Amino acid sequence: EVQLQASGGGSVQAGGSLRLSCAASGFAFGDRAIGWFRQTPGKEREGVSCISDLDGRTFYADSVKGRFAISSDNAKNTMYLHMHSLKPEDTAVYYCAVALVANYASSYYCQHSGSMDYWGKGTLVTVSS
Repeated sequence: EVQLQASGGGSVQAGGSLRLSCAASGFAFGDRAIGWFRQTPGKEREGVSCISDLDGRTFYADSVKGRFAISSDNAKNTMYLHMHSLKPEDTAVYYCAVALVANYASSYYCQHSGSMDYWGKGTLVTVSS
């Protein structure tokens, strides 16, 4: 059974940093697409950062470029989202997701959340000014 467990959310002041983790079980990283998404009440889920083994590229939403970084540790079967210079507008519930077969480019996965197969429960990030 595929499971994703996100953690690491919390409250931080603007300018601070957080690292989100997403521990995966039931499959191994490799030849997949992984990503982080976020959602605030009343808004659609937004793709923050995605990696697809199809194109080997990393996609970042314009709003987080230069501040966030996605990574994975295949040995630990864990993916991360390193968030720096946080802003109040980064406040959201953050979700990790995976597509078991990388059929599309990184940007496609982030722009089409329905292309992901499995989702973790969200972790709340609150950034205060």
